[in-house]
Amino acid sequence: MYELINVAGGSYYIQSPAKIGLVKLNDNDVCLIDSGNDKEAGRKVRKILDDNGWKLTAIFNTHSNADHIGGNKYLQAQTCCKIYAPGIECDFTNHPILEPSFLYGGYPPKELRHKFLMAQESKAEFLTQEILPEGFELIPLRGHFFDMVGFRSPDDVVYLADCLSSRNTLDKYQITFIYDVAEYILTLEIVKNLEAKIFVPAHAPVSENISELAQYNIDKVNEISEKILKICLEPLNFEIILQKLFSEYNLTMNFEQYVLTGSTVRSYLSWLKDTGRLEAYFENNLLLWKSLQ
Repeated sequence: MYELINVAGGSYYIQSPAKIGLVKLNDNDVCLIDSGNDKEAGRKVRKILDDNGWKLTAIFNTHSNADHIGGNKYLQAQTCCKIYAPGIECDFTNHPILEPSFLYGGYPPKELRHKFLMAQESKAEFLTQEILPEGFELIPLRGHFFDMVGFRSPDDVVYLADCLSSRNTLDKYQITFIYDVAEYILTLEIVKNLEAKIFVPAHAPVSENISELAQYNIDKVNEISEKILKICLEPLNFEIILQKLFSEYNLTMNFEQYVLTGSTVRSYLSWLKDTGRLEAYFENNLLLWKSLQ
């Protein structure tokens, strides 16, 4: 873990729970794509920098989930590097309490106020294409989170953040976090047709061809959608729908899974309603969802 791996030219990644991209800008300066999940990850990245005599000039965050910005504060304090994040992700990076609050839908209980869902604050600025070093391309990857992006390095290495999951992850956990299902599918269709020397997803194996895995992720979205529609053949409220999905997929409920999977299921319900496959109505002061199939 935390091994530095060269993939092409000056483009690397650091093997970690969420892969960290590293790109050399010249003989001395480097930038990071994300920073790992906590202060300890930051320390390990700092050791890699020191061992190679590199100076960290900037961290480009793909999005604001805690496992991608957790090393920001430590590395910024140690190196005075700039931190950039796209769109709404910048606000979440500057104010990490927004993530567990958004997921829970109110002030989060202490079981949700921890490093896996709430990173330490760091000072981030808005990321635009113009800010990126020469030869870099910003790739919109909306869907998993609000304004997530990926990057193409000058070596034609594409860092894909969390826009897809590995087969093992999908087979084990089934329902992975999605904020906007429609945007997520659109992103996967675009990614499916991308070409690059090599692709570096944060939570899937590095690959020269990402098309098959992108389609596997699309198929999983469609499978979950059909399962929700089947569950909702009778009108049910959200909590029962969530319980049935957990039971059918043999998942274990806890606070983290309740908010992560629950938020995702709400996103599915919104998408299915907006596309005319579910109806929602109130009865006896309960919001009920029913399939229109």
